[in-house]
Amino acid sequence: MYSLLQIKARRGVPARSPREFAMVRVQPVLAAVAPPSGSPADVVAQLPEIGSPERWPWLQRLRRQAHLPLEPWLRAVEAGQLTPQPDLMAALDTHLDGPAMARLLRWWLHSVPRDPSLPPLLVPRRGPEGLEVLRQACAARASASASATASDHECLVALLPLLGHQRDPEDFPLLRRLALEPGPSRLRQAALEGLCRGLGAWPLRPLRQTLVGLAADLHAPLAASAVDALARLPGARPSLRALARQPLDPAVAARLERRVRGLPPAPLVLLIHGRAGGEVPPELLALAMELGERRGAPVLLETLTAAPPPPPSPSATPITVVPLFLLPGGHVRSDVPERLRRWRAAGAVRALPFLGAWPAWQASLAIEVRRLAARGSDAIPLLVHHPVEGLLPQRYLAHLSSFCGARCLAFASSSALSPALAEPALPLALASSRLTDAQGTWLGPPLLARPKLRAVLLQLLEDLP
Repeated sequence: MYSLLQIKARRGVPARSPREFAMVRVQPVLAAVAPPSGSPADVVAQLPEIGSPERWPWLQRLRRQAHLPLEPWLRAVEAGQLTPQPDLMAALDTHLDGPAMARLLRWWLHSVPRDPSLPPLLVPRRGPEGLEVLRQACAARASASASATASDHECLVALLPLLGHQRDPEDFPLLRRLALEPGPSRLRQAALEGLCRGLGAWPLRPLRQTLVGLAADLHAPLAASAVDALARLPGARPSLRALARQPLDPAVAARLERRVRGLPPAPLVLLIHGRAGGEVPPELLALAMELGERRGAPVLLETLTAAPPPPPSPSATPITVVPLFLLPGGHVRSDVPERLRRWRAAGAVRALPFLGAWPAWQASLAIEVRRLAARGSDAIPLLVHHPVEGLLPQRYLAHLSSFCGARCLAFASSSALSPALAEPALPLALASSRLTDAQGTWLGPPLLARPKLRAVLLQLLEDLP
């Protein structure tokens, strides 16, 4: 069998090595695609047409030129002598500095017609000059929304995603307003895309509220995009679970369900006081069992009145630890941190504040107090608790008293005497304890024996990440 070089030698063709043969074939092509020197108009006049196999190599050679003077190109564009086609601008991208990008964006804003594909090529990355022109252009057209023309809307549709791409928190209010307020659906969708491009740069709480509002919007594509963005936020599961209880477009509801399934709940550890010897009150046992079924994840009860269980096995699955205490007493300040250190030694832990500090729980407690007050008594309801010491618990009780419209009363659980008072009373105890046992019927059942408060706590725990 003869090689290619041997065949050529037998036919009288001068033999060349493979490298020499490749150079013979490549050199004419390189010569053909090398961009000529001269003015930008002269250069572009020889640019191969779109679809030509020589166009891409030609643009690559232009892109790789070591020293390309920008000023003639910018002047040619501004004078209308040169049409900045997208692939040509992409080739010039590495040569454009901030001032050049700002000049090109100003040219685009005044050009007719505007090519909507050009702005991302004119300001592809954050820079003070281009950002300022971009921000002014968006603000000017957004402020005149009542008299805005179709051309203004089209301009904003092209620019708002680019504004979000700059990831400057100063631009969040404008993007949020344009996404929320009534207007053309394409404009609102562009504002939401801008929010999505800079998702990690915006303030988390107002961003979450904005996306929750958009997820319930009547425009289904906008709502679906908001659900996707909401699922990307840290700790998104509670927001998605709360959103699932609202009436939604069927397609959006199905999308939301898929996003919730993609965020499985973490195992929960409920830290409780417990009764003597580590006994768990039946109200808390029933709560943990129902909670585990509803979350589809393990729910563990750990009492402070029993010796700490053996150290948990190391796990890569994050654990959420919830201290189910209603007052910032000694257990919350000393015992809970000690138990948390033990859990953290075994892996990632998300520790929540004690239950009494949750705003949603305080609001539910205030509603229960008002329900007691509405039974006909003119007396101020009582919130009965075990005695606490320290400045922090006292400040907390003063806040709780003011917030709920009740009077806090410390009562030793060892005493069996009920005060000779006519006030309706509510025990600050989740489950049966020495406090509720000692006071009998005067104090009434613990909080978990009250259906509305139990339902609120169950929902709050179910919605946790």
